[in-house]
Amino acid sequence: MSIQPQPFPADKPVQSHFTLYLFVSILFVVGTVFGGLMVNALTLEQQQDLAADLSRFIGGIYTGASGVQDGTASFWSQLLFNAKWLLLVWVLGITVVGIPFILALDFMKGALVGFAVGTLVSTHSWRGALFSLVSVAPPNIIAVPAILMASAASLSFSLYVVNNRLLKQNGPLAPQVLSLTSTTLFMLLLLAAAALVEAYVSPVMMGWVAPMLQPA
Repeated sequence: MSIQPQPFPADKPVQSHFTLYLFVSILFVVGTVFGGLMVNALTLEQQQDLAADLSRFIGGIYTGASGVQDGTASFWSQLLFNAKWLLLVWVLGITVVGIPFILALDFMKGALVGFAVGTLVSTHSWRGALFSLVSVAPPNIIAVPAILMASAASLSFSLYVVNNRLLKQNGPLAPQVLSLTSTTLFMLLLLAAAALVEAYVSPVMMGWVAPMLQPA
């Protein structure tokens, strides 16, 4: 008695794909650790230049000379960046062959977050960790899950196409495209919320903590 392979359940809500969520989440965490370790791999000169740039940025927040107060420009800039990232994930999922690139993007996102936090901690110790909690953490609490959910949805679609269209030449495709697109658009709304937090909430919180990072 032979057992027929079951199609990948892409027709279910993306929230049910726990394995995919877990996989991309682990990949993000690994990228975060890698990004944090990258700070220690920099040369002494690179670390000094990075620390100087960071000090100027924090000093600008402290004195009010930084451009972070321009909330509208910051919001649209970050929303455009997030939208491009999300569009790339959607396109890679639609093309199917983009599966490894989606995984690479998740790893890269983790590396960027880890490098930012690692730089702050390396330069300002526990005060840097506190600054990262008010600068890096707030928008990413929303943005990271949204990106990972979009990635899982794109991976789900790609696996569905491979299993049901390429291997067996059956299974409806249009509903899967609609499901992926609607999920991506919903994630864009979440990323817009993350951009709002980064533009209007994080600068205020950074202003509270910036004096602690200034030399006495």
